[in-house]
Amino acid sequence: MDPIQNTTNNLWNSFNTALPGVIGAIVLLIIAILVATLVKFLINKGLHAIKFNETLVKWKVAATAEDGSRLIKTIAKILFYLVLLSFVPAILVRIGLGQISAPIINMYNNFLAFLPNLFAAIVILVIGYFVARFVRELVQNVLEAINVDRFINKYTVDEDTTPQELRKQKNTIAKVLANTVFVIILIPIVTIALETLRIATLSTPIVNVLNQILTALPFIVVAVVILVVGGYIAKIVGNLVEGLLDNSGVNKYSKYLNMSGTASITISELVGTIVKVVLMTFFIVEAINTLNLEVLNTIGIAIIAYLPSVLIAIIIIGVGVFGGNALSVFIKNTTGSALTGELVKYIIYVLAIFMTLDQLKFASTIVTTTFLFIIGGLSIAFALAFGLGGREFAKYHLANLTKKIDEENSKTGTKNPTDEPTKLKIT
Repeated sequence: MDPIQNTTNNLWNSFNTALPGVIGAIVLLIIAILVATLVKFLINKGLHAIKFNETLVKWKVAATAEDGSRLIKTIAKILFYLVLLSFVPAILVRIGLGQISAPIINMYNNFLAFLPNLFAAIVILVIGYFVARFVRELVQNVLEAINVDRFINKYTVDEDTTPQELRKQKNTIAKVLANTVFVIILIPIVTIALETLRIATLSTPIVNVLNQILTALPFIVVAVVILVVGGYIAKIVGNLVEGLLDNSGVNKYSKYLNMSGTASITISELVGTIVKVVLMTFFIVEAINTLNLEVLNTIGIAIIAYLPSVLIAIIIIGVGVFGGNALSVFIKNTTGSALTGELVKYIIYVLAIFMTLDQLKFASTIVTTTFLFIIGGLSIAFALAFGLGGREFAKYHLANLTKKIDEENSKTGTKNPTDEPTKLKIT
């Protein structure tokens, strides 16, 4: 037989053998495109028919209805390619490329096996979201019905705040508590949904974090309760102390707390605020300790240990300002010299500041050295100015002082020792 004819026959036989597979692959491809197009059309039109784009806006998944429509088209397009992908293995088998299709088939089978888990997780999330949302609205309505905000505002809002300003507040106590309940309910639901996916590399770390949050929730609730109760107690005690001091009449000395001499800050307000801050600090530290976090516990212990130094420093600076202003006014009234009064006031200010910094352990060495240098420099400057440039001034005032002493001694009959002659005692 002619070799050329033999080759031609072989090619013809191969073509006849492959032709049904190619035709079948083409037919499957056409069917895949038709089915995928039909699915894309039905998803797009069906979701728009039920106005799912507006539902996405209500769920806050999309900003506008147009964004929701684009999202629906994207979902339809993804399903279009998924349907095409499902036909690819069969098409490859038809044209004799079954080995190439094996990985695709395995991937597709894994995806199909994963779909029930994914669907179950989505169902759990959707149902859990609506349940949590229902409970949130229920809790918010109950709290608003009993007007919990008005009760809490008695202790947390200043008396000068108007009802209009309170209504403008976005985050009321009722909303905050309702959102907290919403999150608490949603956390275990998300945990269950992630475990339903059965993807250990994804779900295990997230589930562990959510479990730790759930474990810490009771401690967080206790810490919040401690802070709320502590805030009430601190405000009540602070207001009580402020009222007692106000009724005692101590505020008439408040002018000495201000450099301008006006009583813009009253003693009762200052002491009441300090009492509130100190008490609230104790409650904050106790709330931190409740969380059982080592780093926060260390910070709390450090705050409590440093608090006495801060209180003493506040007392020092307060006494310094009060004493400086009071002494300045006294000197101005007695001597008539405003310059001397201001000089004494600022000297006391400087002393109080250095004593405060030393009490706070704020660069103690630098503060002490700087203070010594200032005192030494002022002493040398005074000595030089008095000794060199003020000798006549000193001589004049010392002579007047001696004259006054002699006049006083003459009135009382006492002799000045400097007027008596010195007697030499000979033994």
